[in-house]
Amino acid sequence: MSRRVASRAAIYSVVGFAFEVAVSAVHDVWRGKDVRFRTSPWMFPIYALIAPMYEPIHDALRERPWPIRATTYGFGFLAVEYVTGAGLSAWRGEAPWDYSDARWHVHGLIRPDYLFQWAVAGILLEPLHDRLIRN
Repeated sequence: MSRRVASRAAIYSVVGFAFEVAVSAVHDVWRGKDVRFRTSPWMFPIYALIAPMYEPIHDALRERPWPIRATTYGFGFLAVEYVTGAGLSAWRGEAPWDYSDARWHVHGLIRPDYLFQWAVAGILLEPLHDRLIRN
């Protein structure tokens, strides 16, 4: 991995980690729960995957309509979430997240009902990616 890609991967890790903490806090407030810090250091390398995996897809889809891009991002993020969760479960005995208590989940590793949220996250990443590659 080049130094530039590694720098972008580090930025994506920090942004992803912060976004996850913020979204979890909003979710807790929305549900009337005490706000808890819920994430894992394992998320840093997972969010770093945005550089080698998301960036080429964004570049390839750049001229496509936003619904196509959003849908692709949503399914892509769900796939990465599933694969990394399954890999960590096999290696460590558990994933950093567990959706088993959710109404709709796949092996406790992904929530298909989060497709929309992941699609929005992918669209929101586009300007960050564009800015990072310009610098």
